[in-house]
Amino acid sequence: MNNNLKKLILLGGDVLTLYFSLYLTLIIRYWGSYKPEIWSAHFWPFTLIFIFWLIIFYISNLYSLNLAVNNLSFYQAAGRALAIAGFVSLAFFYLTPQIGIAPKRNLFIYIIVFGAVFYLWRNFYNWSLKSYLPKRNIGVVGYNNLVAEIINEFKQKPHLGYALSFVVDDRPENQTNGVRPISELEKLLKENKLDTVILSSDPHQSENLRAALFNALHRRINYVSLPNFYEAITGKVPLDNLNQMWFLENLNENNKIWFNRLKFIYDIILALLIFVVTLPFWLIIAVIIKLESSGPIFFIMERAGQNNKIFKLIKFRTMKEEGNDHSPTRAGDKRITKFGGFLRKTRLDELPQVINILRNEMSFVGPRPERPELALELEKQIPFYGQRTLVKPGLTGPDQISGEYHSPSLKDSLKKLQYDLFYIKNRSLFLDLSIILKTIATVAARKGM
Repeated sequence: MNNNLKKLILLGGDVLTLYFSLYLTLIIRYWGSYKPEIWSAHFWPFTLIFIFWLIIFYISNLYSLNLAVNNLSFYQAAGRALAIAGFVSLAFFYLTPQIGIAPKRNLFIYIIVFGAVFYLWRNFYNWSLKSYLPKRNIGVVGYNNLVAEIINEFKQKPHLGYALSFVVDDRPENQTNGVRPISELEKLLKENKLDTVILSSDPHQSENLRAALFNALHRRINYVSLPNFYEAITGKVPLDNLNQMWFLENLNENNKIWFNRLKFIYDIILALLIFVVTLPFWLIIAVIIKLESSGPIFFIMERAGQNNKIFKLIKFRTMKEEGNDHSPTRAGDKRITKFGGFLRKTRLDELPQVINILRNEMSFVGPRPERPELALELEKQIPFYGQRTLVKPGLTGPDQISGEYHSPSLKDSLKKLQYDLFYIKNRSLFLDLSIILKTIATVAARKGM
């Protein structure tokens, strides 16, 4: 069972749970006087709010198999999503009195009933993923640090549904901790009922390896390269395998022409809409900034844009100007004003960047723009770091929804590059929408970014 099917089952179960909970609610609420007309009156109004509920569940990562495990993180995410969904439902029903039902008590009962049913359904599903649903048997050819990282992922996240059958390698120094010699590959392929073989070693370089894999074609095994498998389960590009050929083989820019045009259109429309709607708040923010400390309203800094073209990035000023050397922000930085701290926590300081988007200097989604001097230094230390500027920088990106905070340090910049290259390779309208929705959840939870 592949991961997309598992997510589809999860979504289908949630939809059934939503409607089953509504049915139970109406039975409880109208006990002894329930009629089919009551269901009809509630069906379409609740269907509308169920759409919002599913979106809220999605941006809360409740359809991520990484979170499909019965632990504190899952319960916190589920509880937060249910609270937001309940508030949205309350607002919807009170703002649309013309729908003809008064659901105050019904909604209260529904949230309790759904919470209980959802808890039982998700606990059963999460347990099934970990303990009952069939595992995908995996064999690995070749052993290195990347393989060790993937094996650790299997151990830490059994709910992903992978079972490691064997690892083979041709180097004697690696044949420890259960790693078998590559000469046993053909025998192991016969003995194990495999779904997938991950190829870390290059079959082009070994005639024996090619022969063993070729002789197993009738077993209908999927052969996947290690970098592609790593990307699929982590959402990152492995830098160990990065070379010029990776870019030539994976960045098919001619296929992105229509995507880039459509992205430009929705960037401009969305930026213009946000600018018009939020403009009154800009005036309030500007007044408070000026009253709290002397200095300009906006903080304008140089950033490296697409193809390393320098542009002026605009933010609301959040620091005092007196004695400020404009060095990178530190933890507990005394230069940050009280209102500036609020702007940073709510990400409202980023709001003026819609002007950068309207100027076609930025997009809503893409790698975050870096300071030119820092980017130049990182390019000297990290191979292919400059290739992250092949696309326009973004207001948010895959790194910002990773749940981790990454500083400008060398170690963290390597991690950011992995996420950025994954986005550049796989960018699409669906991926952009997914990142935008999850950014909303990240900002609301005040983590990452």
